[in-house]
Amino acid sequence: MNPGSVCSKRLSAGKVAFKGLTVRAISYLRALSSGAAVMALSGCLHVGPEYHAPKPWAPEHYNNADKRSPISDPRETAFSAQWWDVFHDAELTSLENRLVQQNLSFRLATANLAQSRAQLIMAGAERFPGLSASGSYQRSQFSSKFAQEAIGQVGSSLGNGAIGQAAQRASSTTEIPQLDQWRDGIDATYEIDLWGRVAHQYDAAKADLAASDEERRGVLIAQQADMARAYLTLRGDQTRLQVLEGNLATLKQFQSLAQARYRAGLVSELDVDAAQGRVHETESRIAQMGQAVAQEENAVAFLLGNVPGSLHAELSAHPLPVVPPFVPVGLPSELARRRPDIREAEAKLRGAVAQVGEATADFYPKITISADFGFQSLSFRDLGFWNARAWNVGPSISLPIFQGGRLRGQLALKEYEQKAAAINYQKTVLQAWHDVDNALIAYRSEQLNHEGLAKAVADNQRSLSLAKSQYRSGLTTYLNVLNAQTQLQSSQLSLAESDCSIATDLARLYNALGGGWESVLPESDLSKRPLSAVSPGP
Repeated sequence: MNPGSVCSKRLSAGKVAFKGLTVRAISYLRALSSGAAVMALSGCLHVGPEYHAPKPWAPEHYNNADKRSPISDPRETAFSAQWWDVFHDAELTSLENRLVQQNLSFRLATANLAQSRAQLIMAGAERFPGLSASGSYQRSQFSSKFAQEAIGQVGSSLGNGAIGQAAQRASSTTEIPQLDQWRDGIDATYEIDLWGRVAHQYDAAKADLAASDEERRGVLIAQQADMARAYLTLRGDQTRLQVLEGNLATLKQFQSLAQARYRAGLVSELDVDAAQGRVHETESRIAQMGQAVAQEENAVAFLLGNVPGSLHAELSAHPLPVVPPFVPVGLPSELARRRPDIREAEAKLRGAVAQVGEATADFYPKITISADFGFQSLSFRDLGFWNARAWNVGPSISLPIFQGGRLRGQLALKEYEQKAAAINYQKTVLQAWHDVDNALIAYRSEQLNHEGLAKAVADNQRSLSLAKSQYRSGLTTYLNVLNAQTQLQSSQLSLAESDCSIATDLARLYNALGGGWESVLPESDLSKRPLSAVSPGP
């Protein structure tokens, strides 16, 4: 006989048998479903604290934002998420756009976020009944000797009557055949969340996911700020390298002039040696600056996940970007919504409150409903018939009586973690405002420093021009020219460093303001799904 036809015949018989379900069984199942629904609605008995979102402190205006700056003034107006566009540097914009796709730290944070979302799905699975299908086959051989002894004892107890004698004879001839047992069915378990333990557990998982998401945002803005600082520092060092190379050319001209005057007997050999020493010192500084430039090119390449030296041609010498005359910094009230570290701290606080509720619910009874329905038969042919059905259903309750203080200790631990999360939130908000205020101070102070350095460069240029004129006329020694040249080079390098500091201070300011992720993360695949959209499944 074809096994396939037998299975299909038994399946058809089972379908027909299901139609014969009694009214009493249907009523029982309906009552069971209604009872489960009523008990599920009793979630209003949830124990534990309720979470109330904190209101972070914010001043009416940024400190130092109303003070005039000689080069660039911060303005409390909305700024673009791509804040690096204020530099109007196409290369910087290209690097920042590529960083989102290539930066390894950001990709690692994205992978961690995916893990948190998977953990949320696992935590959310407890809100739904667990269903599983099973099937089994077992071939058994029970002890014939045991059956013979049992029948013999029964026969002895019956005496010498006909039944007793028959039992005595059967005790020596009874043989139990091998038995085949077939079973298939569906098992279900469901915990009635009467006290909110599962709900609190799911809320804690959602908070962990939100914290992981905000951590990912924080990684992104930190990497974007690092890219801007690395790029601007590179352009600043390239500018300083050009200053040194220009001074080297001037010093070599002075060296040739000193040698010519020495051959003519107008100056001593001291002038020649001083000029040569100055040339060698500048060549040494050029070598050091070249090393710094190469290392900064590698820093930019690393942020893009590229190998060392891969961006050398792309990052060839280019002028340092100029900061705009007006810098939009947004409104103070927006800082808490924009800074990922504040949002992460709030998510952790929300998760800590949910864990306190979960620990509190562990003190209360845990009610679980278990049920299974299937078919059992000693013959595969009879497995699909309705009279081969077997089922059981019923609740179970578990009440902690003595745990040696484990539950009390766990609750105390979660309560202290909640207090620590609240303190960490306050600290994070306070640190954010210190970061912004310090960045504004640094941005304005460096501009004032730049203003003084620019005047010093102009003064030193006039001093050097006068010293060279007097030296050619024989009115002063070469040492005065060398000192004037040294002072001019020092002030020029300081001015170039100040230009770079102003630009990097602006990048630090936008990093402190928390800008840079808004146009990227909300559109990503891992972040655009709402937390409530996690659906149950296998």
